[in-house]
Amino acid sequence: MTISTPTHAVSSHIDEPWFREEHVLFREQVRRFVEDEVKPKAEAWEETGFVPRPVLKKMGELGFLGVRYPEEYGGSAMDTVATAVLAEELGKSTFGGFAVTVLVHTDMASPHLVNAGSKAQLDKYLPDIIAGKKITAVAVTEPDAGSDVAGMRTTAKKDGGDYVLNGTKMFITNGVHADVFFVAAKTDTTVKGTRGISMFIVEKGTPGFTVSRALKKHGWLSSDTAELVFDNCRVPAANMLGEENKGFYAVMKNFQNERIVLGAQAMGEAQTALALTIDYVRTRKAFGATLWDKQAIRQRIAMLSAKVEAARQLLYKAAWLDAQGREIVKDVSMVKALCGELVNEVMYDCQQFHGGFGYIRESAIERMVRDARIQSIGGGATEVMLEEIAKRL
Repeated sequence: MTISTPTHAVSSHIDEPWFREEHVLFREQVRRFVEDEVKPKAEAWEETGFVPRPVLKKMGELGFLGVRYPEEYGGSAMDTVATAVLAEELGKSTFGGFAVTVLVHTDMASPHLVNAGSKAQLDKYLPDIIAGKKITAVAVTEPDAGSDVAGMRTTAKKDGGDYVLNGTKMFITNGVHADVFFVAAKTDTTVKGTRGISMFIVEKGTPGFTVSRALKKHGWLSSDTAELVFDNCRVPAANMLGEENKGFYAVMKNFQNERIVLGAQAMGEAQTALALTIDYVRTRKAFGATLWDKQAIRQRIAMLSAKVEAARQLLYKAAWLDAQGREIVKDVSMVKALCGELVNEVMYDCQQFHGGFGYIRESAIERMVRDARIQSIGGGATEVMLEEIAKRL
């Protein structure tokens, strides 16, 4: 089903303080790509369960997969605000599975390589990652250890010039089709808590590493998600990312980036849902007038619009602060908690105002409701985020 652009599509925000001209131009480029290459085709990706590789390669050719990475490797050397712009525009596509496929590659997995990789590792992997020739995934979450990284059970034991990995990873986005995985494992099991964790580069096809199953999900249907198993998987010691036993700090550092892009994706989704709903209620008639003529409906939409704009400004403030090198743990935790909950509030009312049509699979709103549900869970559940905020109050 081809989805037309809402007549109330959000402006380019050129006059907002967070943006420079390069951000506005970048937004327009991403928006055109979404209109031309995603919306007309992504319904088929929902059926197949993944985003076709040629689409990702085209995004690489256009410079969308290395927004903040060094120019010497093919990146654009932009800032965190540009990352948020990318995520927001992908969120507006109405296909959350497509958006998260890209964002895991650009802002949740590959940053581990850029932040901690040696020159040899960067030279080997980063150009193809930026070009979309190799797609990445990050494997931290386990069946019994999600936001609680301290509960990790996957181990990596040194054996000669290798590390031998054993364990299971769960809910891994891009896990079925990725080429390069950044895997967290315990390298020192004698210490408790978050100490003793290291990060490794594991390539698809490494003996002992298998995708045990593709997971069927409630939403994000065009995103492939997998359970991974490491059974005496030998990884060269040269594939360790950063320092041994310092992987927890790498995971925590990148959580901030992950939560910014998830917040931006959520706000892109919320804006488009409201725009689609305004178009619908302005034309849908009931009891002799349009739904827009019902005061309760238009006032509820007005309040949701105000909330989304407020959350969006908080999001871009956090991205701007990060671009200035400022501490943002409290800010980004607020972003993740607020945006993850708000997008679900928006979707509930938008589906309600669409009536029966909002419950039918051919409706964009129906899909967006399913896709939004994970936003208060993935990347740090709301309850975890609120504790992070409370610690800093």
